[in-house]
Amino acid sequence: MTQLKIIFLGTGGSWPTVKRNVTSVAIKRGSEIILFDCGEGTQRQFQKSNLSYMQISKVFISHFHGDHFLGLPGLFQTMQLNDRTSPLHIYGPEGIDRLLHQLLSLGYFKPSYKIIAHDISTKSTLDFDDYFIKILEVDHGVPTYAFSLEEKLRPGKFNKTKALKLGIPEGPLFSKLQKGNKITLKDGTVISPNEVLGPPRQGRKIVVSGDTRPCKKMIAFSKNADILIHDSTFDSSLEDIANQYGHTTAYQAAIIAKEAKIDILFLTHISPRYLDNNSMEEEARSVFTKSFVPKDFQEVELKLKK
Repeated sequence: MTQLKIIFLGTGGSWPTVKRNVTSVAIKRGSEIILFDCGEGTQRQFQKSNLSYMQISKVFISHFHGDHFLGLPGLFQTMQLNDRTSPLHIYGPEGIDRLLHQLLSLGYFKPSYKIIAHDISTKSTLDFDDYFIKILEVDHGVPTYAFSLEEKLRPGKFNKTKALKLGIPEGPLFSKLQKGNKITLKDGTVISPNEVLGPPRQGRKIVVSGDTRPCKKMIAFSKNADILIHDSTFDSSLEDIANQYGHTTAYQAAIIAKEAKIDILFLTHISPRYLDNNSMEEEARSVFTKSFVPKDFQEVELKLKK
């Protein structure tokens, strides 16, 4: 089983405060780290966490507001000073190539490793080895994207009793079938995996909303997610201001979570005006019980369902 963890490196919005850095969420899947947004100071957040920024393979930038990308120059240089050699892939809205060129032209810095820009504005799904990143344009007044990391289907449960009845000896042949490979017995009988495996099982699904007003398409996009990380910049007393500036309240995020039938909601991009998270959690939980405002450096492990 591949370990999957979410680490909240920055849970605030607009500018850093003494309690929260600006937006950045790391998903650690096995030895790979996939970073969603990179606000200023993210490389220092890594140093205070249990993560290594050298394990980052991909960075997804939701949009070009500073609290979501200004950490990139520092991260690039910190990686170089630590002798990075492996390529780094940066995904973002149209213009990401130009933005990276500008960031990499600051001062005398020239990267010794490849930094590769990928324009996601025309993409809806990116296919990696054993997971997808699905992409949805949301409503923030500037081109902004939500992301869904979805693991590919897992093989069904192995029926040991049936395998033994078919004459398959315990050992390496069991393993081959569990990995989806056909086997041939000594008598020439060919056994297909579907003869001893149950129906395929869903992998894990994590959705990151980016900054957005409440939008109905987020419900379908987040459907049945294990975890939804959603913009919740303000509480309901400031709903008009939230929506005017392209953001969602905690209450509105909880409605999306409930209608999408997700498991757990995390409220992020918290406005600097809030010194505690009580009001945000309380109003969200009035709609969706499993709502939480994470703290910086909080880690959440997401285990596979049976």
